[in-house]
Amino acid sequence: MLNIGRLKNGQNLSQIIKKLDRVIFALIIGFILLAIFNQQQFFNSVQFVLDALFRLLPFILLSVGVAAYVNATGADNLIAKAFSGHSIMMIIFASLMGVLSPFCSCGVIPIIAALLAMGVPLYAVMAFWLTSPLMDPSMFILTFGTLGFEFAISKLILAFFIGLIGGLFILLLQNKAWLKNPLRDGVGNGGCGAANIRNPKMVVLKFWTEKTRNEKFIASFRSNLFFLGKWLAFAFFLESLMLAYIPAENIAALVGGGDFASIALATIAGVPAYLNGYAALPLVSGLLEQGMSKGAAMAFLIGGGVTSIPAFMAVWALARFPVFISYIALSLIGAFFAGIIFQFISLL
Repeated sequence: MLNIGRLKNGQNLSQIIKKLDRVIFALIIGFILLAIFNQQQFFNSVQFVLDALFRLLPFILLSVGVAAYVNATGADNLIAKAFSGHSIMMIIFASLMGVLSPFCSCGVIPIIAALLAMGVPLYAVMAFWLTSPLMDPSMFILTFGTLGFEFAISKLILAFFIGLIGGLFILLLQNKAWLKNPLRDGVGNGGCGAANIRNPKMVVLKFWTEKTRNEKFIASFRSNLFFLGKWLAFAFFLESLMLAYIPAENIAALVGGGDFASIALATIAGVPAYLNGYAALPLVSGLLEQGMSKGAAMAFLIGGGVTSIPAFMAVWALARFPVFISYIALSLIGAFFAGIIFQFISLL
């Protein structure tokens, strides 16, 4: 029982709030405000979120299972094999490993730090760096479930080519002095997340034969399910508000034309508006329903995926200014042209 704001263990309400997950806290506050100021929309939003999560549940479970399997088997150790050999082949394999690796724009930072600290050429690292936040097996499954096969396969291919072209561009400039020593002073070798790169271990596909790998699978499944669940619930909540309060004609006017201006706007808008790769999918689905062009939607997903504010800050803390600018420029330019290409494809 509560006793004047205190629990039995001595924690007060402020301490509980500090420990409460921020996404869940924001979701609770959002629903409370709706219940106070617009009860009808409160019930509409609850229904919308539950229906959307139920509809996407098979894809969520499949994506979480894939991520847990990769973690339990140690398949992420295969990334280390992509960074050896001829420079062109390194870029190709790094781009390929990027779209297969289960890292977000922030989660990939320790890996990037480790690779650069090990002396892996910046052109190969950049190829992996650009592609990894954009696509992975779980993201492909959820993109397919939310936006359809055409969008999922197009984003996969475009992500690969963004990494490929970005890596080749850095290769052409590799002798420039401003690209030397890419890491900031004091940045280490990437911490725990980079151990797989420094000391790749054996991959065990039949992970269930080992107790520790079974435990790792269960722990990964639970944590990923919680992560996905909270972000998707929050994103669907925002989508319900967007559909209720933002007139469709406004969305169509800003990013619905499919021209260069609307795609450029969507590319830039991804920087402040992007939550994370999973939460962005239902938001983009709602924007498409409101009149957003397919090219603008693709530009938003790709631009935001590599330059969201958390990723922006993480890259700034990691890399020297010229490398930081190179990463941001390649990301935004790649997102813009990806949007143009996808818009053209969608009209065929």
